[in-house]
Amino acid sequence: QVQLVESGGGSVQPGGSLTLSCAASGNIFSINWMAWSRQAPGKERELVASITSSGATSYVDSVKGRFMISVDDAKKTGFLEMKNLDPDDTGVYYCHAFMRLMEPNEVRNVWGQGTQVTVSS
Repeated sequence: QVQLVESGGGSVQPGGSLTLSCAASGNIFSINWMAWSRQAPGKERELVASITSSGATSYVDSVKGRFMISVDDAKKTGFLEMKNLDPDDTGVYYCHAFMRLMEPNEVRNVWGQGTQVTVSS
């Protein structure tokens, strides 16, 4: 079974840092595209950062200069480094990816279960 499992969430004070991890497991040949989205209470889910297999990254304006997305292809693990956190960054963070499987030879869109990030003094 192909799945993504996030870890690293928690509670921090404003200005603090957290690094989220997203471990892919299963019959995976490659990660074609990976992203992190978040959903704050009472708000719609928003795409925060994404990265392609060639390393091209994209960020929502509110996190530019503070968040950095990366993928360790060998370990099939993605990361979201978050610095200078603000209470507006509070929410459930979801990892999701388009991954090519070994068998069957297909690309599958997979979402993790989410990890809570709370920024509060």
